[in-house]
Amino acid sequence: MLVDSHCHLEYEGLVEDQSEALDRARGAGVEAFLNISTKRAEWDQVVGTAQAKPDVFASVGIHPHNADDHLDLTRAELLEATRDPNVIGIGETGLDYYYDHSDREAQQRLFRLHIDVAREVQLPVIIHTRDAEADTLAILEDELGKGAFPALIHCFTASAEFGERVLDLGLSVSISGIVTFKNAKDLQTFAKDIPQDRLLVETDSPFLAPVPHRGRPCEPGFVRDTAQFLADLRGESLESLAGYTTRNFYALFSKAAA
Repeated sequence: MLVDSHCHLEYEGLVEDQSEALDRARGAGVEAFLNISTKRAEWDQVVGTAQAKPDVFASVGIHPHNADDHLDLTRAELLEATRDPNVIGIGETGLDYYYDHSDREAQQRLFRLHIDVAREVQLPVIIHTRDAEADTLAILEDELGKGAFPALIHCFTASAEFGERVLDLGLSVSISGIVTFKNAKDLQTFAKDIPQDRLLVETDSPFLAPVPHRGRPCEPGFVRDTAQFLADLRGESLESLAGYTTRNFYALFSKAAA
């Protein structure tokens, strides 16, 4: 059985067919789903879906694209949101300098706020990083110096050098359907050697549908295609990869196993 460790079940392209898409995923061997929030206005809906569906979990956080709209977010507000029993992760948060939809200092401040809360409650920080490797590493290293917190890089597409650094820092890495794209050779090279105990799989649905579903809205069941590609790439069986990536999910997101 597999876990989709990162999906957006409330997003257009998936929410209209949410129940059916989840049923298709269950039929494909997916046993759990982490539904990710990206702005405060989504929190109630994301948590509500988790409350209604026992195999769906929730995160609360602010995507770096939305940092400018959340300058008033307080530590106490985020901390309180993590208290819900269905909330097992914090994010997604991080830095995105590719689009620069929000001020970089605002992104950095909110990234650190998420980490601060994660350190207190020991829920994993779900990190988005794009074209911001140096600052992401600098913040992670600085914050880890203040005390440990669990974290992973979701939808990993960064350089191998960045990947090695975050693995050295103790983070986990989640691989999306991008790894199946024919132009993702560097990612494939890195993914082949990620230690078994640090690897998770995800869809980031409704985005980034893997081969052979390119051109369609992605859905959680497609995590099986990504897992099969990864298993072939790493010379492993699908059953083996599904087993250890699922164990890794519950070890990292330990509140889900409670």
